[in-house]
Amino acid sequence: MRDIVVLIFLAACIIAAIKKPWWGVLSLAVFSYLNPHAYAWGFVRSLPVYYVLFLVVTASTFATKDKQPIPRDWRIASFIALWIYFIFTTTQAPLQEIAWAKFLFICKIFIPFYFTWVLINTREKLYYLISTIGASIGIVAVKGGIFAIVTAFGHRVYGPPNTQFEDNNLFAVAMLMAIPLLLVWEKELTKKWLKTGITLSIPVIYAASLSSWSRGALLTMIALTFMLISNSRRKHLMIPIIIAGVFVMIPAMPEEWFGRMHTLETYEEDASAMSRIEAWTDGWNYVLSHPFTGAGFDGWIHVTMRDWHSSYIEMLAEHGFIAFGLWLSMIIGSVVNLTRLKRKAKQINGMEWVVHYSSMIRASIICYMIGTAFLGLSYWDLIYHLIFISVLIKQFSMQEFSEKERLSSEKPTTNRKQAINSNLNSAIR
Repeated sequence: MRDIVVLIFLAACIIAAIKKPWWGVLSLAVFSYLNPHAYAWGFVRSLPVYYVLFLVVTASTFATKDKQPIPRDWRIASFIALWIYFIFTTTQAPLQEIAWAKFLFICKIFIPFYFTWVLINTREKLYYLISTIGASIGIVAVKGGIFAIVTAFGHRVYGPPNTQFEDNNLFAVAMLMAIPLLLVWEKELTKKWLKTGITLSIPVIYAASLSSWSRGALLTMIALTFMLISNSRRKHLMIPIIIAGVFVMIPAMPEEWFGRMHTLETYEEDASAMSRIEAWTDGWNYVLSHPFTGAGFDGWIHVTMRDWHSSYIEMLAEHGFIAFGLWLSMIIGSVVNLTRLKRKAKQINGMEWVVHYSSMIRASIICYMIGTAFLGLSYWDLIYHLIFISVLIKQFSMQEFSEKERLSSEKPTTNRKQAINSNLNSAIR
């Protein structure tokens, strides 16, 4: 039965992509983040569903006229430069077979971003892309939250099978990053029942993240909560609700959970934490001796005893300082750019959407920056999606800024002409 449902859904996505290629971008996001065919039990589970959909979107993209040129933004240029630089570091990797296999895997993640650049060419389409990504992660997050509450947080919550965030720690960060995206979706909805459903889903997602037993997720959750409060117009309402939620959740959490969180203060006594620090130290020492090439993809196998467990160390140790600079500049640059857009939009009437989009996408990126300091997710498609979404926010907002400036400059001229015509008519009479 599940196989039939997935096949029907895939067929619907293919038809949608043929009819309107930008719908294919949304469909690819669903199959990337929700990975629905992984929940099937039969032959569908092993089908190359994503690649079939990718080929359909590729064909329809080149056939359609409803697309834009690749946006002229330095972040896209940096992304392409980073991708090319990966080729160089892979040629120098100590583990050639492993590095090239990972490089090809990364290419499969990176190539579909072209569709986002050219097919998401209006603010409306951007809104639906943000909503689709948030909903794809949110659906599984709510499912996990309900499971966590029913089982009294006694079991860990895991992500969709065969995704980059299947692991409980990775999924916890993904869930928290999805909350701001869900709030973008909720903001512009007109159906009250759906707005209420999204609002109620947020504490459930918090519960799912807590039940991941991830220490990094706890730090990310605290940061996200402060960001949501600071961006809310109803701070007087949110703060009491959060305080009440904390008092409700604390007694419900098992003692083992508190013991694990306590190791944040006593990390010297925690074997897992100390092994991560050892891996970070090994990675740093290796990149000092190989500053331009690093150890290549999955270089931790050659350099240290365990995975890097940090996106920052992963990018630095595997590709060197140049790649790390390109990668980090895209992330920090997006945060800075969104902050500037928000400030500018606040001064212009009718640009409330820019303020909200900028605040929420920035919050999601900051969640990534905090959460993946302890997790190796430097090649994660979600962070690049957010970077390119911030590029599109800038593009569409600047178009609206220019249009409003043009209209404001034309208005005095129009008023002057009307006054002259009125005076001429009076003189004639």
